[in-house]
Amino acid sequence: MEIIQTLSINILALLVTLGILVTIHEFGHYWVARRCGVKIECFSIGFGKSLFSWYRGDTEYRIAVLPLGGYVKMFGEQDVDISDAEKAWAFNHKTLPQKTAIVAAGPLANLFLAVVLYWIMFMTGVSGVAPVIGNLAPDSPAVAAGLQREDEIVSVDGEQTRTWQEVRLALLERLGESGTLHLSFISPDSDLINTADIRLDRWLINEAEPDVLGALGITPYRLDIPAVIGEIVSESRAEQAGLLSQDEILSVDQLEITGWLHWVDIVRDNPEQDLVLQVRRQQQVLDITIRPASSIDNNGNTIGYIGAGVEVPELMPTLPEEMNRAVSYSAFAAIPYAFAETWDNAFFIIDSIKKMIVGLISVENLSGPITIAQIAGQTATFGFEYYLSFLAVLSISLGILNLLPVPVLDGGHLLYYLVEAVIRRPVPEKIQAMGMQLGIFLIVSVMFIAFYNDINRLL
Repeated sequence: MEIIQTLSINILALLVTLGILVTIHEFGHYWVARRCGVKIECFSIGFGKSLFSWYRGDTEYRIAVLPLGGYVKMFGEQDVDISDAEKAWAFNHKTLPQKTAIVAAGPLANLFLAVVLYWIMFMTGVSGVAPVIGNLAPDSPAVAAGLQREDEIVSVDGEQTRTWQEVRLALLERLGESGTLHLSFISPDSDLINTADIRLDRWLINEAEPDVLGALGITPYRLDIPAVIGEIVSESRAEQAGLLSQDEILSVDQLEITGWLHWVDIVRDNPEQDLVLQVRRQQQVLDITIRPASSIDNNGNTIGYIGAGVEVPELMPTLPEEMNRAVSYSAFAAIPYAFAETWDNAFFIIDSIKKMIVGLISVENLSGPITIAQIAGQTATFGFEYYLSFLAVLSISLGILNLLPVPVLDGGHLLYYLVEAVIRRPVPEKIQAMGMQLGIFLIVSVMFIAFYNDINRLL
């Protein structure tokens, strides 16, 4: 029942998300075309058979059965016989600047939508968790650079980072790169800003799902509960080692355990490795050696487990007030932040596409509709702010991708118009037909890779 409910939420969120993005994109084409005097024959949300439609003037407005796209059908868009009287309303008889504006309006509408969404977000308030380090992996790059537990990362490569989300986004910009990563941080009870330099060498270049924090050995501060053993599975490694319910794990190999999640991380990272535990049992402190068993998780990684659950405390911890980061702005003050956020995400997407083309980022990072549906469903249940943010990023992605100079996409048409402006005549139909075939091949190939990645993530 839970699976059906989750699937229903994901599908509904996907349809709503695509419906919004497609409507805005096609409305961009529609609005500018009308302003340029082009007759609109049909405005359709979705493809295929019409579910219902209505007319307003000469335009048919349609909701179609397949909600994974849409289109605007403009009079004279195809080469057909048009009378002299009708040429004033035909797309192909408009000036080159007018045709360019009409084609570019769709992607630009998606970018404008992102600005509006971010504007709403910054007015209603953006929340996050302060980027305070919870734990550091021994012998990790972060430890070598001088970072310590409870340090707060205040900037990455000079970019201010107020939340963990901003830290991750700044680190993602360095994927596949070589050079020096500059981190600035402050220690507890100090206002002095320290710096840490970490050397990168083709960083995480072959990672399908790069863990940028894990690669540095950083674990964010997390709400944790005491590492007290609850139920123990019969004949498990925990039982064989002599652990009992109510035992509290104090340390592992002389490393202090800060909570249950910290303890789980150590167990998972050490399959078939002997671990020396210091355990508090009632009034005694005991030394116990345990060897976690080996298992394979859903991502195909080898992890350790011991077969013991946690003793849930009666009073669950809450995040300290100083760890919450929430900012909001007036309607006027939020405008520059909305534009800046849209620009930063657009630049990040363009940079990621460039890195993927030259091989600095794995194509396994491509996502298709299945992954989009899952994320849409998750963000919809997380809350209004998270869904708006996801919708804005997806809108920017749609706008940028449509501006790529690939025939079939809007960017391909803009490329033809640029060539036409240079050579003073339209691109020959034969070349356009060849470009169309190449564009279809590229789009189908990318879609195949995205679907393949989606399915792999499910398996």
